[in-house]
Amino acid sequence: MQVDGRGTDAPGNQQSPVFIDVFAGCGGLSLGLMRAGWRGLFAVEKDAMAFATIDKNLMGNNSRFHFEWPEWLDRKATTIEDLIACNGDNLRALRGKVDLLAGGPPCQGFSSAGRRMRQDPRNAMLKRYLELVELIHPRILVIENVPGITYDFQADQPGEPRRNFANELKAMLEPRYNVQTSFLAAPDFGLPQVRRRFFLVGLAKDASFPREAEVFTMLASSREAFLSARGLTAKTSAADAISDLQVALFGTRPSPDSNGFEAIVAGPPTSPYQRLMKDGHVGPVPDTRLARHSAEIKHRFELITHACSEADRRHVQLSASMRKDFGLKKKATRVMDPSRPSPTITSMPDDLIHYSEPRTLSVRENARLQGFPDWFGFAGKYTTGGDRRKMEVPRFTQVANAVPPLLAEAIGEVLLAIATKQKQRRAAPVLIKQAEPTF
Repeated sequence: MQVDGRGTDAPGNQQSPVFIDVFAGCGGLSLGLMRAGWRGLFAVEKDAMAFATIDKNLMGNNSRFHFEWPEWLDRKATTIEDLIACNGDNLRALRGKVDLLAGGPPCQGFSSAGRRMRQDPRNAMLKRYLELVELIHPRILVIENVPGITYDFQADQPGEPRRNFANELKAMLEPRYNVQTSFLAAPDFGLPQVRRRFFLVGLAKDASFPREAEVFTMLASSREAFLSARGLTAKTSAADAISDLQVALFGTRPSPDSNGFEAIVAGPPTSPYQRLMKDGHVGPVPDTRLARHSAEIKHRFELITHACSEADRRHVQLSASMRKDFGLKKKATRVMDPSRPSPTITSMPDDLIHYSEPRTLSVRENARLQGFPDWFGFAGKYTTGGDRRKMEVPRFTQVANAVPPLLAEAIGEVLLAIATKQKQRRAAPVLIKQAEPTF
């Protein structure tokens, strides 16, 4: 199959369907799709730090998985607008050659944890996605977002109608695609994190897909086999994920990283999930730098952890009286429960307190909760603050915003089966019955 847009065959398994990932972030969705057997053509991500993570893990010829990347496209961070403006002809040349267009448009404008302004410019990214759909006509669409995309937005002015972006998106796609939607819970797929996300899948009406291609029904029926093949269950706990990264395993003073920060040295795996995340990785595990908490902060964390344990308030927000007692204004702070999946991780490193140590989590621990293997390292700043939070995507944010690779792999396997069957149907010769001779 030719996917370059200039008539040259891309390397790799030419029989596997091909995808493009837009709003790719650090590459969680791409990693999952590649692990499921898909060929990645290229990714679109505007933040330089997030793109550097993609480059680091998914763009080298010696990488475990890598994009094929057309020669006409610069390997750099870019927006969909610039991609279309600079490469419109090459994108049109991809029509009929792209099996899947995947992406998770920025979700902050839809999140119930944010201000939910319906005029948030990030909400307009859905339009950019649709412009790319119109250019390349992919056979399958996948969009991931927070559940808030399905909630109605209040009108800005009296008399104006409410807006529901999920319904608008479906209405714009349905003339050309059979649209299916569902909410998926991360723990159902072996992930140690309470994370619920909205998924939309569109199957092109003119692409000869089998009638029985009900994506989310197929996903539900294949879930147990998916977990069993990886030695997992739907009850992976926080301790199952990160207990080998506890500071206590290595004495009171962890090894410093290259910049002098204390960093964790991972111990041997103690659960099937940890073995899966090791994924053959040997040597130091990246992104284990610890926050430099002061003695006062550590003591406060110890008191908070003890109080939450006594009041049976691990995993949930601190009560109002607890916040008052500890002088905290922030409502999102939670102490993890080692026996349960973690609360949803966020871009704020101090939202979660470790279940047994007076500290916040490392980037690696958050990555474990998201299902990134230990060989997958992150690039850029660790975190940021102030107005820069609107413009920069440092490591903690990259991890929090990612589609969990394990969940993406489960979806990818189902879509691969559908796409492969569709290709076989289109390639099958049409048998014309010969007319009976007449005498």
